[in-house]
Amino acid sequence: MGDLGVEEKLSCEDGFKQYIMVKKDRKIICRTQCLNPPANMPAVWNITDIVRQETLDFLSGLSRCLLRRAPETSHQEREWGEFLGFLQKHKRVATGNHECFQFFILPPKEGSGFSCTFACYREREKPSECLVGAQTCDLSAKASGRPEKTNQHNLSLESNFARADPSYLKTLGHTHSGWIFGAIAEFVDNSRDAKATKLEISIDMIFSKAVGREIPMLCIIDDGCGMNHQEMLQMVSFGHRQPDADDANRIGRFGIGFKTGAMKLGKDALVLTQTTNSRSIAFLSQTLNEGKNNLEIPIVSYYRNGQLMELDKKNETLFKHNLKAIKKFSPFDKYFIGQKVGLFSKDGTGTHIYIWNLDEWGSNYSLQWESGITGGSSFHQGDILIRSRRVRARPGQMTQMVPLDYSLRSYLEVIFLDPRIKIYVQGSQVKSRPLARSLNKTVVENGTIMGKSVQLTLGCSQLEWEEANCGMFLYWHGRLIEAYKRVGSMMHNGDKGRGVIGVIDVTNLMADDNGHVWVHNNKQGFQDCEVYAELEKWLGEKSDKYLDEHVDKVELKAGSGVYKPDNEWVQCDKCRKWRMLIHGFNSKTLPLQWFCYMKPFNGKCEIPEQEVEPGVITISSKRLGYSSTEDPEEIKRKLSRQAAGTPEKMGEKVPCQTMEDDLANESSQTRKRLRRSCRKS
Repeated sequence: MGDLGVEEKLSCEDGFKQYIMVKKDRKIICRTQCLNPPANMPAVWNITDIVRQETLDFLSGLSRCLLRRAPETSHQEREWGEFLGFLQKHKRVATGNHECFQFFILPPKEGSGFSCTFACYREREKPSECLVGAQTCDLSAKASGRPEKTNQHNLSLESNFARADPSYLKTLGHTHSGWIFGAIAEFVDNSRDAKATKLEISIDMIFSKAVGREIPMLCIIDDGCGMNHQEMLQMVSFGHRQPDADDANRIGRFGIGFKTGAMKLGKDALVLTQTTNSRSIAFLSQTLNEGKNNLEIPIVSYYRNGQLMELDKKNETLFKHNLKAIKKFSPFDKYFIGQKVGLFSKDGTGTHIYIWNLDEWGSNYSLQWESGITGGSSFHQGDILIRSRRVRARPGQMTQMVPLDYSLRSYLEVIFLDPRIKIYVQGSQVKSRPLARSLNKTVVENGTIMGKSVQLTLGCSQLEWEEANCGMFLYWHGRLIEAYKRVGSMMHNGDKGRGVIGVIDVTNLMADDNGHVWVHNNKQGFQDCEVYAELEKWLGEKSDKYLDEHVDKVELKAGSGVYKPDNEWVQCDKCRKWRMLIHGFNSKTLPLQWFCYMKPFNGKCEIPEQEVEPGVITISSKRLGYSSTEDPEEIKRKLSRQAAGTPEKMGEKVPCQTMEDDLANESSQTRKRLRRSCRKS
């Protein structure tokens, strides 16, 4: 059996009867034929994980079959060879779960070629009996040692099983007790991982039969790929195997985000999700489980039959029981569920999460929401706020003007390093603020920390200067983990580096070769480890160097600092690409919904996105009081003549000084013009 040392003969051609389609991430690898498959073997095997072979010491006791490639195209044949080659080279096993089976595709033996390989399998118990916290679980019998259904491939009856008390749901919410927006960020991460293009977050009022009045309900709706029944079971289960490899395109990793986020925000949560072929409803509730000894999580699943979604016939009785519990303990009756299902477009996919009995703050709620004014105005937009308005403490921080700490809109503006998804809060779109593209005197620093390369973008921000903020923004997998982290001299001087912002992605740095990551499971900080200490030291050195070389101490005086971005950018509402505006163009004149064909870009969405050249420092000409259309060399000559008191002559050639000398010799008349323009703005 592969490297397990079991010899088999690849004969019995008549046994190859059933075709099995092998997939990974819903993409076809290859069609295969199975030798002597068991009854009811699924026709599609979807691989969900690839693990080390030595960790699966129970494979020798499982039933096995032989898979032989039967490709439909040359592409499938090539994919099959690469797939088996990877398993053989790295000694890995591909695993997957089906409603009734669990399978393990083994690596082929050395020298045996890639046409065939062995697969182990075992039958699974019904979903309502096999997972902790999945559907109507009764694990008390297992915990007490009473007989349970099993077969020759399951674990022995002497094994100990976990038991989940309903009070554990409240404990899960403590993961985000320090900052409630960390709970909302978990749902934003899940939507991005589901390849959603649109995410809506709002708090609406809903009538509750239990209390006889309207109560607030947090709604999180995306248009991602949705989840099937098996993926829903995995989401509500308490923990699952972490991936061996760190996927750069995926944020979720620990398998607890939905549960910790939902139970911090409120006591009850309902999930409604739809794929192209299925629809599922799950109910994670403290109210439902009050007074019970074991945790119950009702799940209902429908499957497509033509144009309709119908209950799964094999579990119809169980699903009807679960649907009854959902209607009894939630504000959702069949009409309300039907109304929410109607939000899915025809053949559309996505996930809706509804949370009520929200976290409380005294006699009120921890979250405060504002609907804003409709009509497309950029002012008075709706927002969701933390009621306490408390600013998080950071070493060296003196200001209390940190909107990111208590405004969800401000937090979502910078949550992604390269924002693409459209996010709406209380009905109005969040205007993303890509920090690396909005800085003045931009400098890119490259370095190496413990053998791994890193890149830091430093610059000055007018907005942060006005609010007296500064520090580093640390991103992991493109998602913000730490904001305004003060390093170097910033930690010991409250006004040191005012307005200076650093942006860095530490995805590769914060992971070892074994797939372990140095990120807290709430994704709001990094673990105290050697690589993080070296990172802090390196960031401190680079920030101090930047302050010494590029920050003008005179301009940092109150009322005189103007940090116009080196380049202004705008994002297309269709292709989500960022376009650089021409110098001197006022971005405030652009409409809220802007597309590539509009002024001043006047292009097409197919045009590639522009990149900022690293190491280039651009000084805005408008900041010096000169026209943006004037030649830069002519500006230098004018500055040199002003400093030397030499009148301009037509055609006269004057040696140019450096930009730093020009700024140092600027005339008092130019400074007065600058001050007047500041007062007007």
